[in-house]
Amino acid sequence: MSAKVLDSSRYTELRNPKALRDYFVHDKFEAGIKLVGTEVKSIRAGKAQISDAFARLEKGGVWLYGAYIEEYSHGGVSQHAPRRPRLLLLHANEIRKLTQQVETGGRSIVALRMYFKEALVKVEIATASGKKQYDKRDDLKKRELNLEARRAMRPR
Repeated sequence: MSAKVLDSSRYTELRNPKALRDYFVHDKFEAGIKLVGTEVKSIRAGKAQISDAFARLEKGGVWLYGAYIEEYSHGGVSQHAPRRPRLLLLHANEIRKLTQQVETGGRSIVALRMYFKEALVKVEIATASGKKQYDKRDDLKKRELNLEARRAMRPR
């Protein structure tokens, strides 16, 4: 039996590069997202961006703001708004945990990545607290020291 060949275009994953640089990430949650058909097709084509995406607790649910999903090129008249707020689908106990951490811990909710799981679009969100400038400098120093150590250990 031959191995399955994975089509890389079907496994699109969008990452938020600013999240780990600007925030200390605490708890992660996997959430479904309520989309329309043209949004799913645009995400599958890789025409989306979540670098400025964050979530808010409103109306008893969690809403994703700042995510940009480009209009689908073959959508016709039934297009979506690229930057509209989108409902995140979470269990009630997960919403309760998020509410508790945001209200008492002074944390915010950021989107880390958006990906396909089977045929469904999922968003990985996390509670996070902001880094100060000196925290970012410490991260750069650690990265530089690790790089120098790897270079020193590399066989010549």
